[in-house]
Amino acid sequence: MNTLLIVAGVIAIVLLLVGGFTPALNFLLWVGIILLAIAAIGWLLSYTNGHRSHGV
Repeated sequence: MNTLLIVAGVIAIVLLLVGGFTPALNFLLWVGIILLAIAAIGWLLSYTNGHRSHGV
């Protein structure tokens, strides 16, 4: 699961850069923002679940 989140984060950053530099591909900016938000939410869920299962 962590590998998937890392891949989604890298793809999101690349799409943000491409969408920011190329006005014609502005929709990639929104796709990148959505992917980055999904990756951040997934990371937070895995982080909190990991700490909760250890009793911390």
